[in-house]
Amino acid sequence: MTVFPSRTTTAEIELGTTLRPRFGPDGLIPCITQDAVTGEVLMFAFMNAESLAHTLRTGRATYWSRSRAKLWTKGEESGNTQLVRELFTDCDQDVLLLKVEQAGAANAACHNGYKSCFYRRLTDLADPAFPLAFTAPPLFDPATVYRKK
Repeated sequence: MTVFPSRTTTAEIELGTTLRPRFGPDGLIPCITQDAVTGEVLMFAFMNAESLAHTLRTGRATYWSRSRAKLWTKGEESGNTQLVRELFTDCDQDVLLLKVEQAGAANAACHNGYKSCFYRRLTDLADPAFPLAFTAPPLFDPATVYRKK
């Protein structure tokens, strides 16, 4: 099992050259995933030390599924995988940013069939009804991709 270096001084964490991720009390670190070419935000998920180590070892984005309480390699069911091209961390190393090449027949990151999980936007910031509009059509039908086993 990969053990990441201990967190030391603020200066080393914020300005040093070693990855020293800060996992929360639940053992998780937030991870934003972005298309490496377009910069489009594809999704947000969490990682734990094991999923981060698996991602680094395999080059395939692997997350911690809170709902299933297990590791989840993106595309293991849908075939829409994420090949990691770059990994960034923020200034205090408590958030990760993956830049990925989305691969697969549908080239989609979202389990609802969309390229990005962020497929709706608020159309009027001042409207108390909070109206959402779809920004793109789905790329696949989830009912045909995710069959219950």
